Amino acid sequence: MRYSERFESKRFDPSSASHTALPTARTAAAVTASATTTRSPRVTAWRTAVFAIFATNGLGISAVISRTPTIRDELHITVAEVGVLIVAASIGAIVGLLLSSHIVHWLGGRRTIAITLSACGIGVAGIGLGAALGSYAVAWISLLVYGAASSICDVGMNVEGAGVERASGTAIMPWFHAAWSLGGVISAGLGSIAAFAGIPPVVHFAVIGAIIVASAIVATRFIPRVDPDAADEPRLTFRERMSVWLEPRTLLIGVVMLGMAFAEGSANDWLALGVHDDRHFNDGQAALAFGTFATAMTVGRILGVPLINRLGRVVSLRAAAIAALLGLALVILVPVPAVTYIAIAVWGLGASLGFPVGISAAGDEPAKAAARVSVVATLAYGAFLVGPPVIGFVGQHVGVLNALWIVFGLIVIAALAIPAARPPRAPDDADPGT
Repeated sequence: MRYSERFESKRFDPSSASHTALPTARTAAAVTASATTTRSPRVTAWRTAVFAIFATNGLGISAVISRTPTIRDELHITVAEVGVLIVAASIGAIVGLLLSSHIVHWLGGRRTIAITLSACGIGVAGIGLGAALGSYAVAWISLLVYGAASSICDVGMNVEGAGVERASGTAIMPWFHAAWSLGGVISAGLGSIAAFAGIPPVVHFAVIGAIIVASAIVATRFIPRVDPDAADEPRLTFRERMSVWLEPRTLLIGVVMLGMAFAEGSANDWLALGVHDDRHFNDGQAALAFGTFATAMTVGRILGVPLINRLGRVVSLRAAAIAALLGLALVILVPVPAVTYIAIAVWGLGASLGFPVGISAAGDEPAKAAARVSVVATLAYGAFLVGPPVIGFVGQHVGVLNALWIVFGLIVIAALAIPAARPPRAPDDADPGT
């Protein structure tokens, strides 16, 4: 059974469905309502706004990552100290994620995104200012603010993306994340240009920050104040929102996201610096290496939607995990520049689906979407909290690329938990496929 068919089946009322293939009147009404909703100009505007927010959110971190060697040089710090700097964003992210489901519950997705995306832009500008001042403290605090704001925004925009998926009746979450990756590609390209041109991060990041704040003001106006699919759902209590931490399926989805997000995040944090130091790439070539990864992520997410709709979440994720393992191993083992770029692309293709598919699986039910998205995202960002300093300290002794064997092991663990991402089935769904 195709994923889109399963996705639509979840909209049926199990209590009114028989075990025959004949749909009930309520089922037919649900399908008709879904089709009408999908064609609504309001939903189209909602979907477009979410695309814009994902793309804009991708600008900030890619700008910072693409200039990591320059930031290190301006701050006069070691590789290990870069790891501690990066962990500031992870600490902020964990704190933000722990609060995110409650903030989205209190403020709603629209206001949450407007506030936190604006804070992201301010944080990015602050990082550039810290580098210009040679102030490790200013850069660290700015990354902390950026991490907290970005993580809360991530939950808000992913919950909105799940709402659009439900209204559209098809898997399109990877396309939203492709928009994030596209924003990253554009930002990485601008970072490469800025590095070759010698433009200081303080100027580069100020421009990026202004773009992010402008998007936060404009795009959020087109997001509904209330998710139409969740409008009739009872509001969850604090205890109910916290109870999702005890759900086995939710936790296993989080394990998948932890490993696959580490595959993505390790490239974000260490790829440019790794090829710069261990493969002797110059600053421009290092930025281009990250740009290659970001481009592959974007392509993988664009191609991932038809793949998921045809083969299902489980098969698609398994294929992605294999690609990520192959690409990462080649990056670590083969010191040939041409092979390195190809391997980076394979790694990026493999890492592309883990996070969006995990978010989509966590958001299957609108009533608990924000809480479950918060849980799985927290587990995923846990890798970002632990990963940077671990890879930094290990990389200080064996090289950054050799330290990435840690990532390889986590991808293997994630692959074992992939079946948890299978969409819930209607009672009469006897298809044993993926």
